[in-house]
Amino acid sequence: MTRGFFKHGLLLLLLFLSGCNKKDSAGSVTTPGTVDSTDKFPVISDDSLLTLVQKQTFKYFWDFGHPVSGLARERNTSGDVVTSGGSGFGIMTIPIAIERKFITKAHGLERMQKIVSFLKDRTQKFHGAFPHWINGATGNVVPFSEKDNGADLVETSYLIQGLLTARQYFSDTNPAETALRKDINAIWEGVEWDLFREGDENVLYWHWSPDFKWEMNHQIRGWNECLITYALAASSPTHAIPKTVYDKGWTNNATFLNGNSYYGLTLPLGEPSGGPLFFAHYSFLGLNPTDLTDQFTNYFAQNKAHALINYNYCKADPKDYGYSDRCWGLTASDIPNGYNANSPTNDKSVIAPTAALSSFPYTPAESMQALKYFYYQLGDQLWGEYGFHDSFSIKEQWVADSYLAIDQGPIIIMIENHRSGLPWKLFMSVPEVKSGMKKLGFNSPNLN
Repeated sequence: MTRGFFKHGLLLLLLFLSGCNKKDSAGSVTTPGTVDSTDKFPVISDDSLLTLVQKQTFKYFWDFGHPVSGLARERNTSGDVVTSGGSGFGIMTIPIAIERKFITKAHGLERMQKIVSFLKDRTQKFHGAFPHWINGATGNVVPFSEKDNGADLVETSYLIQGLLTARQYFSDTNPAETALRKDINAIWEGVEWDLFREGDENVLYWHWSPDFKWEMNHQIRGWNECLITYALAASSPTHAIPKTVYDKGWTNNATFLNGNSYYGLTLPLGEPSGGPLFFAHYSFLGLNPTDLTDQFTNYFAQNKAHALINYNYCKADPKDYGYSDRCWGLTASDIPNGYNANSPTNDKSVIAPTAALSSFPYTPAESMQALKYFYYQLGDQLWGEYGFHDSFSIKEQWVADSYLAIDQGPIIIMIENHRSGLPWKLFMSVPEVKSGMKKLGFNSPNLN
């Protein structure tokens, strides 16, 4: 799994006393371990709870943003190491925070100026693309692995997704916002997407190294979290790829089709049972899947089926891990002593709040049920300075001590897409994206 090799920091092993309730075969409620089912916090309205979660989680990017660059630290133990993709997610939270009045527009603009200036003038780039990890003080690449010490095209696409969203938001004609848009365009237009074909191959490659060139040899093929990479590569005003690279690379001549049924739900694309839920999140922070169709599927139907399969698997709890209809959500996250791309077919007993909460647009009732349980019943251990901790396991009686940028960001953004659609509206208003998506064969009222 593509995120399964993520570097992990120190985890705090905590005694998890508040187990998730689970129905036994007779329909009564059984509880693993000692359970305190009382509410840990005063009950507030659902709308207020959504705002609280967004506001608290935003602190990860705002209060904990790197003091020099303003970029998002990889995780809460990363020191100077910031992440390009996670920073893209963090950038997308700034318009939300302004509109929700967590910060002023002036402060949001100031932070964007710091970030964009650092990315444009101080950050080490490779053919215009960014490395996965960056030193937030110097701008130098921090190798993700020995040969992954240069460009990461997928992480770059998450960063560009965020920058273009911000470009559309800061649209006033005053000198400061005009200059910001100009600098964002310089970064966007500088990415040599077409170079990542490694010559004229009809597929994009994930990595390029100044020392090892293409030795990572990681082709980007679907179905996974990388649709946004092909969407932006096709949309570039300066280095666009032709449709044939999408057809033969991403869709791999339609080999990413699924069509099987799980829990009575037909899954159009992807691996058995859908894989980790971030597949339905990362590309769709900006790309609006509502009424988005092509020859293969309706993308909202794809993501909804994926989320509901994940939910139903957890509800059934076939391995007796303490999951339930309130305690669900498998995606890439920290696990005890490591990191794993959790899914129904790769289940390590670990629930990540970002999975259910970032699925709000697809499963509003099921996600709200999970949110209330995470906050009210488990919040004394799961809720912290930057929102919900990354993950937990009932079976292992364990709670992660970590927060990760790539998990915190989608919570804020996808809750907002559920509430107002603001991130979708902003990103889908990008003229280049409209043209690029139509070139690839997508149809949507949002592309007109």
